[in-house]
Amino acid sequence: MDQYLEFVANHPLLFGLLAAVIGAIGYTEFSRLTRKFQVMGPQQAVRAMNQDDSLVLDVREEAEARKNGKITGARHIPLTKLKDRLSEIDKHKDKTVIVYCESGSRSGQACNTLVKNGFDKVIDLRGGVLGWQSEGLPLSKR
Repeated sequence: MDQYLEFVANHPLLFGLLAAVIGAIGYTEFSRLTRKFQVMGPQQAVRAMNQDDSLVLDVREEAEARKNGKITGARHIPLTKLKDRLSEIDKHKDKTVIVYCESGSRSGQACNTLVKNGFDKVIDLRGGVLGWQSEGLPLSKR
């Protein structure tokens, strides 16, 4: 035990970095365990789309959506404008909302925004458009 205390005393920067990494991992895991939306892969999302009258929401930026196309029937509202344009999709609060971005990293933020604003059935598409394409699923250029 004395060696640990001596190490901490001699290397406070390393110990501080270790504490920061452990804190970041703890925060990430806590967020994952307490999130109020589901995360689904492309195949599961297609099943959800087919079973429910759902809204598919594309939260990528304009340039990304034009470049790669979008999932057929998806509504495009960029993440940066989502809070201002929530009124456009308020009528879908009782429906399943499937949210995606380019790689799946930003759609979680959009899912949190939707849940905080009263949307109950929110699904984050794991892998985003890239995951969708890797499963061989089609995109629409319109």
